Amino acid sequence: MATIQYDDGGINRSRLVFVQASEIGASQAMLHAVGMTPEDLNKAQVGIASVWYQGNPCNMHLLSLGEDVKKEVDKDPLMYGFQFNTIGVSDGMSMGTKGMMYSLPSREIIADSIESVMGAQFYDALVTIPGCDKNMPGCVMAMIRMNRPSLMLYGGTIASGRSCKGEDLDIVSTFEAYGKFIAGSITDEERADIVRKACPGPGACGGMYTANTMATATEALGLSLPYSSSSPAASPEKRAECERVAKCVKAMLERNLKPSDILTKKSFENAIVIVNALGGSTNAVLHLLAIAATAEIDLTIDDFQRISAKTALIADLKPSGKFRMEDVHRIGGIPAVMKYLLKLGWLYGDCLTVTGQTIAQNLASVPDLDFGAQSVILPLERCLQKSGNLKILRGNLSPEGSVGKITGKEGTSFTGPANIFDGEEAMVKGLEQGKISKGDFIVIRHEGPKGGPGMREMLTPTSAIMGAGLGKYVALMTDGRFSGGSHGFIIGHVSPEAWVGGPIALLRNGFGLSEAHRAHRDSVRPPPTAGGDKITVDAEKLQLTVDLSEEELKSRKDAWKQPPLPVKTGYLAKYARFRSCNLEKKNNQSPVCA
Repeated sequence: MATIQYDDGGINRSRLVFVQASEIGASQAMLHAVGMTPEDLNKAQVGIASVWYQGNPCNMHLLSLGEDVKKEVDKDPLMYGFQFNTIGVSDGMSMGTKGMMYSLPSREIIADSIESVMGAQFYDALVTIPGCDKNMPGCVMAMIRMNRPSLMLYGGTIASGRSCKGEDLDIVSTFEAYGKFIAGSITDEERADIVRKACPGPGACGGMYTANTMATATEALGLSLPYSSSSPAASPEKRAECERVAKCVKAMLERNLKPSDILTKKSFENAIVIVNALGGSTNAVLHLLAIAATAEIDLTIDDFQRISAKTALIADLKPSGKFRMEDVHRIGGIPAVMKYLLKLGWLYGDCLTVTGQTIAQNLASVPDLDFGAQSVILPLERCLQKSGNLKILRGNLSPEGSVGKITGKEGTSFTGPANIFDGEEAMVKGLEQGKISKGDFIVIRHEGPKGGPGMREMLTPTSAIMGAGLGKYVALMTDGRFSGGSHGFIIGHVSPEAWVGGPIALLRNGFGLSEAHRAHRDSVRPPPTAGGDKITVDAEKLQLTVDLSEEELKSRKDAWKQPPLPVKTGYLAKYARFRSCNLEKKNNQSPVCA
């Protein structure tokens, strides 16, 4: 049997297993069938993985971006591109429905499927092209697992819509319009106009929501080219990026530059800095923890809090601000922001990137931000908040941690009676029925990775609250997640979750409980008295607590009985059995559904 020879000096290190082994001529025959010549077999093969599907504006254009990348790759006489695809879930479309249960689990499918193709096909390099929220971490996790020359090309942000009243719109405008409609501040015709005009074309949701947050974090990690995260989907710069990607892949192959050469603890700290400085999504916490765990880098929730405490919020970006990612692009893009953060001493400039150069070298020729000509990014002396918007909270309600998204616009502390809803549908129905009042501490539970399952995002509830004019008067906590579009006084990822008997499961009041959960509750203990357990969140003390003694909590836990899993078969049942939302590593297990 012939021995496979590996030429470490070439750029087709992986593909040699197919093209040089005489005993697997069938592989070569199949490559000829798809159009490769004998000469082509000596080329490095580049896998081009797009998260394309037609039914979502975030992803609808990714196949054509992949085609552009392939054209540029194929122009090089030493490379040959192969496109392939993976699945995606539209967070915006599934939001507020049972379909959202598949959103976070889709991250694992994306990572697994890209790994499967790359592992089986032996492609020498990988270009991933994601668009929607979970696409980015799924792609990055696959890049790390394969550890071949790889980079990510972000599909880009969407352009703003425009209402009949001339208001700038995005996808969150549609959710908040429903709350305004419930409150009677707009008509149903006005609400429908917003729905029709919010999304004018391709691209990811326009604010500093999860997609733009994770694209920005990936650029800060060094795994995408400069400007990738801020170039809009329909811009000429996004198409030009395809050419830059092909040249970068060639250089990475020649150097054998891999994710393991790029990712360090310092690069993750760079990502956390920019997420906090720009007011990014709480989802960055669980995704960056999962990415770090995949790369075997020790990153904890304490790192997030440590970095947040010393990183000022300097961006006036939606959801809590005025501007969108297209505005960041207009003033110089994410590289201009990173250059300012580097000047402040907040970034590690010596971290390597896919360009083969360091962060500092990439930014050296980038024009400085002009603070006199724009108000999207503010100078430190005019920062919106002296610390980041992401807060890691602990206390007797979240002994394993929770994540607050607190910009200070609604204050830094809140105390109120628990108004408990088992599931987001119950909460939205309660709002419609007038069961939510000013001063309430809203609790949405049984939305964790097991109890949901899938850890749905609570954008519909938070947007309805804001639209109804209650944003300044209530707080909301959940064992589920929040969309990057959520804002207000909100705390998510409360851990342990309700389904496993976390303290959130032990809270009592009369409103919001589904009939099934009310019957289950009353079967093990008497109905609660009026009013709700008093809950306090204090962002300065980093605490989330309920005014109950340890003895009372223990008594309630002793009486608690675990409800059955809400699903019994299929992928969600498998996900629920094997996933948990522990923000802290235990027994060397990866954190947060990683």
